[in-house]
Amino acid sequence: MAQSIYITSAEGHSAKSVIALGVLEAFSRVAPRVGVFRPIARSTAERDYVLEMLLDHDGVDLDYDDCIGVTYDDMRSDPDAALSRIVERFKAVEAQCDAVVIMGSDYTDVGSPAELGYNARIAVNLGAPVLLVLGGRAGQGGGEKLGSSTPRTPAEMGQIASLAAAELRTERAELFAVIANRADGDRLDEVVSAVRGALPQDVPVWAVPEDRFLVSPSVRGVLQAVEGSLVKGDEELLGREVFGVVIGAMSMVNVLPRLTERAVVVIPADRAEVLLATLLAHASGTFPSLSAIVLNGGFPLPEAVDRLIDGVGASIPIIATGLDTYETAARIMSTRGRLAADSRRHYEAAAALFERHVDTNELTTALGLAHATVVTPLMFAYGLVERARTDRRRIVLPEADDDRVLRAASIVLARGIADITLLGEEIEVRSRALELGLDLRGAEVLSPFDAVHVDKFAREYERLRAHRGMTYGRAADTVTDVSYFGTLMVHLGFADGMVSGAAHTTAHTIRPAFEIIKTKPGVSVVSSVFLMALADRVLVYGDCAVIPDPTSEQLADIAVSSAETAAQFGIDPRIAMLSYSTGESGSGADVDKVRAATALVRERAPELPVEGPIQYDAATDAAVAAKKMPGSSVAGKATVFVFPDLNTGNNTYKAVQRSAGAIAIGPVLQGLNKPINDLSRGALVEDIVNTIAITAIQAQGGASA
Repeated sequence: MAQSIYITSAEGHSAKSVIALGVLEAFSRVAPRVGVFRPIARSTAERDYVLEMLLDHDGVDLDYDDCIGVTYDDMRSDPDAALSRIVERFKAVEAQCDAVVIMGSDYTDVGSPAELGYNARIAVNLGAPVLLVLGGRAGQGGGEKLGSSTPRTPAEMGQIASLAAAELRTERAELFAVIANRADGDRLDEVVSAVRGALPQDVPVWAVPEDRFLVSPSVRGVLQAVEGSLVKGDEELLGREVFGVVIGAMSMVNVLPRLTERAVVVIPADRAEVLLATLLAHASGTFPSLSAIVLNGGFPLPEAVDRLIDGVGASIPIIATGLDTYETAARIMSTRGRLAADSRRHYEAAAALFERHVDTNELTTALGLAHATVVTPLMFAYGLVERARTDRRRIVLPEADDDRVLRAASIVLARGIADITLLGEEIEVRSRALELGLDLRGAEVLSPFDAVHVDKFAREYERLRAHRGMTYGRAADTVTDVSYFGTLMVHLGFADGMVSGAAHTTAHTIRPAFEIIKTKPGVSVVSSVFLMALADRVLVYGDCAVIPDPTSEQLADIAVSSAETAAQFGIDPRIAMLSYSTGESGSGADVDKVRAATALVRERAPELPVEGPIQYDAATDAAVAAKKMPGSSVAGKATVFVFPDLNTGNNTYKAVQRSAGAIAIGPVLQGLNKPINDLSRGALVEDIVNTIAITAIQAQGGASA
């Protein structure tokens, strides 16, 4: 039977979706099959965006319709029949999972004061302990609108906890833990103490502070609320958060002083002078950075004004609506922030906030969720993050002009994976980050034309390449290239590793490393591996990206380096030197090359279990291994696969990736004195984050594997 937890609150608008996401992330680190269940939904016709967000999590593989129990109408018409239906549908989900996050009802406008009691009753019948979420804010709409909201005092939080716990006891529900959510960030310890004092001593209590970013509506939400259309600006910026509303119906000189950070400015569409002044103020950098402009009234922009806006090249979204000023402002003020599946930045920020304030190890251990022997791709990715965090390193990212890199840097900083240096002009990098709504305050931004660094790097590069006739002048020109600049940062200790390639070729990324970083002692070549995350384990494939036709000596280097890489990432290395024949059954130049390479591996690293030549099926399938190579310590259970040439390796990793649904993480470069890693130019933000974590782990080892 799956381990489950029932997340409920004592009132509406407690933002318990943030807590549910955090718990789901924690479960996914230790359980291969994680599920989500929503006992009560508003309706079956309208999709539940919170459930959709949770189901969109990489560790969940369930259908939406299977994860809903009943509707509010079902519950109100016959509570007992609804409860029976909930139990029946939950058991079907539970049977498919190792752990289930159960998301209680939302106290919507069709809810009732007895809703906590009914949630407690459901939890008892599902056999799930309750994680009680307390709302830390008091005010209009629970504070999730743009209206007023004030933090509750610790005493008030303790009183709410006491009343809610009493109601849970009345229904005989097991109170597992309490999280005070959106609590006063300056009084977290006091809140925890007050809540803990109102509960039995053995109940864990955590407090998660208010994060304005998470509860603020997006520009996209505002656009929908006013039934508007985007007439100007960058569609990418519709995801930016809105912190307030400014009514720009007065003269220009009176509007400008009232502008506030991340506000939406509502301007009548016939006030062109106010519109232009607001655009200039936003672009100047001397006024607050705005989130959007809403033109109300339905008047078309004059052709001259339209051309002027295009000429300025403003990226801020400009939305047009036919509503009047009062209705426009009222609708914006009523727009709520939503933690939804289509907002990756909110998703990552919520997960990071939960991780910082809730002891996830205590949470999962207390529920009886032990670490599984199976390692899913998601569990492996989480392991990378945890490893990187244990000893934070600084990673330089040369491609700060790429939005994917900025988004990845924001996630890495928020989750504490690594410290980041971005290469670019600071005003441009930080301005773009602000436009995208990214928090890069913790990042260092360094210009590759910084005179002090250029001089230092040019002198070092001239010294390193003196045997090739390098002069200071040529070196000074060369080191302003971001790949050379970043590599020299790593070489001279200003950074621990570099990740590039999202916008540059592999050659452009790694050529400076060959010239400057060079190979480790005893290693003749730089090679690469892919970490192949299959459904239940992670394998190492090398070399699939660098050396086209390795010699026996190079194959041996690749094998030893790949084994070191495997060990560095928690994979017990058992090396299969692949060929088209197994053991002594074949002959020919290709087989002999692999046979000689295997002998060299045994000579150089006698402690490593290695077999070769061996066919792929004999290396992975125990039944085949028993027939072709009985008694082998590698056959049937290999974890490191060394391919005889690049053609075989590259095609095999792609075939396994596509046909087996494996996640290929890499290429991870190995053999260098310090870690430099290349990205695919089609890399997703998640790929960049994983590669940064890998590079940080390599740096922890003193050098790449």
